[in-house]
Amino acid sequence: MTSIAIAGTGRMGTAFARRLIETGNAVTAWNRTPNHTAGAAEAGARIVRDVASLVACDIILMSLTDAAATTAVADELATAGISGKLLVDLSTLLPDETRALAEKISKAGAEFIDCPVGGTVGPALKGQLLGMAGGTDAAFARAKPVLEQLCRRVEHLGPAGSGSHMKLAVNLPLAVYWKTLSEALAMLDGADIPVETAISLIADSSAGPTVLKNRAQVVIDTLNGQDQPGTFDIAGLAKDLGLALRQAELTGVAMPLSRESMKSYDEALSAGLGGFDGASLTRHLASK
Repeated sequence: MTSIAIAGTGRMGTAFARRLIETGNAVTAWNRTPNHTAGAAEAGARIVRDVASLVACDIILMSLTDAAATTAVADELATAGISGKLLVDLSTLLPDETRALAEKISKAGAEFIDCPVGGTVGPALKGQLLGMAGGTDAAFARAKPVLEQLCRRVEHLGPAGSGSHMKLAVNLPLAVYWKTLSEALAMLDGADIPVETAISLIADSSAGPTVLKNRAQVVIDTLNGQDQPGTFDIAGLAKDLGLALRQAELTGVAMPLSRESMKSYDEALSAGLGGFDGASLTRHLASK
């Protein structure tokens, strides 16, 4: 059994815990808000009350909200003593933030991999995520057996920060898609084509991404006026879109379509739709 710690037991962190326990690993988990560890505990994880207790494990996975939270936990781990350990950051950060984190971990004597993943809770529970990893060859070789239990495919893309860079590129078309779908549906106004038929045909065509093919009913219900809780919700999409735009500014890349889409996300967040599926952005825009 591999001894694995998880820092952060939100929806994805809890799914990681469940999957890794199911595949035969001993899992220790911590979360800054203790009452969010119930799901991991129910799955069989050992719950600890402080970050320092995680260093008893050889491999520490971090699944946290943002760079501030990830850096704070990394600082606590470094203070507790992580020499010889492997830290794998599964969060979505800017590449420069990830590189700074890697340097911090390296100075503390540990190895580091950034491996943000594509996919939500359902694929995580089945080991069907898409892993995008950055770090040294040695660190990746050490992390790969664990990552392969979570991912249907995991690619080592280069040094630390490479995974973060790729993750932003992967999520960008999805964020923009919900806005373009609203325009496609608006174009159908007056055609008397039922929304169920329209979504079914779009999903069955080259215009239908995986998220639409897998969640067509969620999209249909949303467009019929019943907003659905999102596994990758509007708030999460907006966060990653914002990171992509910040990265574009740092590298001098013009992204006019993405920048225009961000305005729609800001509008949806102001309307209180942050916790709902991306299709709620489509419904909100199409109903204007």
